[in-house]
Amino acid sequence: MINKGRIFKLVIIVLILAGFIYFFVSSPTPAQDITWGVSFSKKHALALGLDWKKVYLALLDDLGVSDLRLSTYWDLGEPIDDRFDFTDLDWQLARASERDVPVLLIIGRKLPRWPECHIPAWADSLEEGKQREELLEWLEVVVLRYKNDQTIWAWQVENEPLFMFGECPRMSKEFLKREVELVRKLDDRPIIVTSSGEWSFWFSAARLADIPGSTMYKRVWFSLPDFLKNLFLNKWTGFYAYYPFPPKFYRAKADIINKVFDKEVIITELQAEPWGPVLLYDLPFEKQGRTMNLEKFKKMIQFARQSGFPRFYLWGGEWWYWLKTVQNDSSIWDEAGKLW
Repeated sequence: MINKGRIFKLVIIVLILAGFIYFFVSSPTPAQDITWGVSFSKKHALALGLDWKKVYLALLDDLGVSDLRLSTYWDLGEPIDDRFDFTDLDWQLARASERDVPVLLIIGRKLPRWPECHIPAWADSLEEGKQREELLEWLEVVVLRYKNDQTIWAWQVENEPLFMFGECPRMSKEFLKREVELVRKLDDRPIIVTSSGEWSFWFSAARLADIPGSTMYKRVWFSLPDFLKNLFLNKWTGFYAYYPFPPKFYRAKADIINKVFDKEVIITELQAEPWGPVLLYDLPFEKQGRTMNLEKFKKMIQFARQSGFPRFYLWGGEWWYWLKTVQNDSSIWDEAGKLW
């Protein structure tokens, strides 16, 4: 007599083993031609105590960065309702244009760097529905202003919008779809939607985007929930962790996306700066090396090469400059320069 329970268990075991082999065994074919870029944040440069324009020009002229990912912060661009200031973003785009450096422009409410959601003070107290309508108006203003700027090769709508991280209202898939549809209606350049590389299989982003984007991290800090911090009397607030995923894990997920949606995933945030229990500009220098130093940087670049993706935007250019100019350590800056 057939034991259906045993057959079911056997099927589950086979599926688990097949999944393990698919995502963790063997190495993907490295990409032959990789486009290396850098994410830049005026806010982050200022938080590190730097002259943000000097950092930006050093990335372009000293390192020779050939691809940029820039943020259009809502709170900086519309500090007062319906009063706009694009002075600094215009300057960044003009300098990139002069050097023929293409720009991936991030727009929306949730953008890179803490607190992740960069909401103007005047909009922060609005009811969520009203704030979303104001956000759509902001998106329209930005896209119409820059739709004829040939420096911009693609729009990134929000940053990891469906991943709960940062001090942000929860984003619904329905509203994210409205944002994407608005941008697509206003301009025909590719739209990128990003997801966590470690905590997502990228399907939601792939359904909406022309190009899905992902993070790629290895060494991180996990903060404990408040109730656990209280339980331990704040003796332990979190812990350092190492993601065990090999390059095949990321490439296998990208291959699924490619087969299902006929879309190629890019890495929009490649770890290349420290991640600790406090924000980087408050993290003591002697603790920064726990998650990023020259050796780890080299390994991260090698890991990226082995994963087979065609495009990477490194995360940390402002910090490399800070190391070089404030700590008199140009090792990572010089190593990064070898990519261009």
